[in-house]
Amino acid sequence: MSTEITVPKLPESVADATLVTWHKKPGDSVARDENLADLETDKVVLEVPAPAAGVLKEIRIAAGTTVTSGQLLAIFEAGAVAAPVAAKTAAAPQAAAASADASAKLSPAVKRVVEETGVNPASVQGSGKDGRLTKPDVLAAAAAPVAAAKAPVVLPSSGARGEQRVPMTRLRARIAERLIQAQSTQALLTTFNEVDLLAVQELRARYKDKFEKQHGVKLGFSSFFVKATIEALKKYPVINASVDGNDILYHEYYDIGVAVSTDRGLVVPVLRNADTLSFADIEKGVGEFAARARKGALTMDDLTGGTFSITNGGVFGSLLSTPIVNAPQSAILGMHKIQERPMVVNGQIVARPMMYLALTYDHRIVDGKEAVQFLVSIKEALEDPGRLLLGV
Repeated sequence: MSTEITVPKLPESVADATLVTWHKKPGDSVARDENLADLETDKVVLEVPAPAAGVLKEIRIAAGTTVTSGQLLAIFEAGAVAAPVAAKTAAAPQAAAASADASAKLSPAVKRVVEETGVNPASVQGSGKDGRLTKPDVLAAAAAPVAAAKAPVVLPSSGARGEQRVPMTRLRARIAERLIQAQSTQALLTTFNEVDLLAVQELRARYKDKFEKQHGVKLGFSSFFVKATIEALKKYPVINASVDGNDILYHEYYDIGVAVSTDRGLVVPVLRNADTLSFADIEKGVGEFAARARKGALTMDDLTGGTFSITNGGVFGSLLSTPIVNAPQSAILGMHKIQERPMVVNGQIVARPMMYLALTYDHRIVDGKEAVQFLVSIKEALEDPGRLLLGV
C-alpha cells in the first residue's frame, strides 16, 4: 500500500526547514522507524522515520530544498520488497544515459554553471519550459548544505592558490543572526575576575571515585559552576531577568543554558529547574546534552528558553574571552582554561590552578556593581565549596 511521506509538524517558532539529505534512494528497502531523511531547522535536525517496513518508492523533494509542515516529501510502499540487485545494475546505464541526455539539453549559460559547480543535471528538477534546467535551478542545487559539504566549489585561481565557497548551514546562519541581534539591541559590557580552583580540585580528587561508583557519572567542573552560579543568581536576581519591552521580567526559576560545541555550530541546551538538581543530576544532564548535540538529536524543547547561560571556552584552550549574551537573557558567564600561575597567598608566592571568569551583561538593566558582586559571589563559592552546601 502506498503511503505519502510528509514533513513532520514543525514547532510553532519554526516556519520552515531545509531537507538536508536523503539516507535512502528510490527502490531501497527500509525498516520500520528507520530514518529516511534529515530536516534542518534553525536550531535542531529532525528525522523523518519510515512509517513501516517497505520500500521507498519515489522521492518528490530534492536535498537542499526548503520545506514546510505537511509538505509531500516522498511516496512509500509499505510491505514491499526491494528489487533484486541485478535490476538495479541494469538501470545504471539508463541513469547514465539520462544524465547525458540532460546535459545535452542545457543552454550554454546553464552548461557553464554546471561545469563550475559540479552539479549532476540529471539529479535536479528543472523549472523552465518543458522541465528544462535554468541557471537558478543549478545554483540552488549547488547551495544545498549536503552537496556543499560533500563537494565544495573550488573557485578558479592562479597557481596553486585555491579557495572553497561553502554556504552556511541554517544553524550557522541563525547563530550569526542572533549574535548580531544581541549586539545591536543590548548594551553589552564585560567584567572579569579570577578564581583559585585548588579547593575544588582537592574535593574532586578526594571523592571522584566514590562519586562515579555511586552515581555512574564522573564529577567534573560543570556541576560546581552551575551550583555556584545559581547561588549568585539568587543574590542578584536581575542577572537572571530579561527585558520585555519597557519592563524587566524577573524569573523566579533557574533554567541554565550550557553551551555545547558541535560540528554544526554552538547550541545551548537548557537544564530546567537547575536549582533542584544535585551535583550528579547536573553532571548527567550536561553529559547527555553533549552526546545528543553531537548526534544532532536535541529537540526544540531542549533548546527553548533559559534564564542564564554558561559557556566554557577553556576546553579549547581559551585563556580569556568576552562571550556574547544569548538574548533575551541579560547575562552569560564565560569559563576559561585552568592554568597554574604564581599567586601570593599569606605572603608567600605559590603556584595555584587559576581560571579567569568573564561575565557579559546587558547594562540596560544590570549595573556594574551587581555584575562585579555576582562574579565575586561565584569566586567565593568555588574557593570555599562548603558555601554551596550551606547556601551562604
